[in-house]
Amino acid sequence: MSTATLPIPGPVHNGVRLLAIADVAALPSRLPSGDVRYELHDGKLIVMPPPGDIRGRRQARFVAYLFTQGEQPGHGQAFGEVGVILRRYPDCLVGPDAAFVTTPQLPVRTSPEGYLVTIPELVVEVRSKNDTQPEIDEKVNDYLTAGVILVWIADPAARTVTVYQTNQQPIVFTATDTLTANPVIPGFAVLVGNLLPV
Repeated sequence: MSTATLPIPGPVHNGVRLLAIADVAALPSRLPSGDVRYELHDGKLIVMPPPGDIRGRRQARFVAYLFTQGEQPGHGQAFGEVGVILRRYPDCLVGPDAAFVTTPQLPVRTSPEGYLVTIPELVVEVRSKNDTQPEIDEKVNDYLTAGVILVWIADPAARTVTVYQTNQQPIVFTATDTLTANPVIPGFAVLVGNLLPV
């Protein structure tokens, strides 16, 4: 992950130009070097590459299971990679690989730029080879602080899903374990190995 700031006059904190959600929405999704995604961590722009082949396929599996076991039975709505505003002033915009908003939260609220203001009760992050543990820990903390109930960190290389909840120790599920989504999606159950095949 690389941090970049834009030399545009505006709010400055400790010498760094802070951006807002509207600034990110106006940025291009394609640069001369290729496709690009952005996140905003307390006003600081994070430039991220688009998901690679393996990560994209794993992301699709999570979305598919959230759709078939969550949305189709009427428990809420499943989302693929979607912008979620975790907090404002300074702004924090993240793009989980998958998310689930429960039926009582519907209809979802969105910002003028089209990002979710409704905080999903479940988010999924598929770990890439460049993600450090401190970065993962910070993101998990941001999600839980914002009100996310379940955070799943999927590690395709290790074939594990680590489940985080507020005031609980993380639980690691291996390829032979069955992952559930209680209390967010009643009845959800899938073998981790089916989400993260070899």
